[in-house]
Amino acid sequence: EVQLQASGGGLAQAGGSLRLSCVTSGFTFADYAIGWFRQVSGKEREGVSSIFDHERTTYYADSVKGRFTISSDNAKNTVYLQMNSLKPEDTAVYYCAVDISRLGNEYIEHWDYRGKGTLVTVSS
Repeated sequence: EVQLQASGGGLAQAGGSLRLSCVTSGFTFADYAIGWFRQVSGKEREGVSSIFDHERTTYYADSVKGRFTISSDNAKNTVYLQMNSLKPEDTAVYYCAVDISRLGNEYIEHWDYRGKGTLVTVSS
């Protein structure tokens, strides 16, 4: 059974940093792209970033490019999202997801996810 546990959210000031973690299990970590999407209540989900170890590729939405960095630790089956230079518009619930269905980066917001995500709040 696929398990994804996101953590690391919290309150940060504009310009600050947070690091999100996603611990995974139930699938072969290196064989699937793993990423993050975010959602503000009442708005559509937005794909943020992804990493695919097997192909050694990463993806970033334009809105976070240059500020966020995604990385992975195969030994721990964990993906990290380092978020720097945070902006109030980054405020959202962030979900970790896995591309089990091979949908591709343009559909990160439709990848499989579990749990309630982790809330990131950025104050101005």
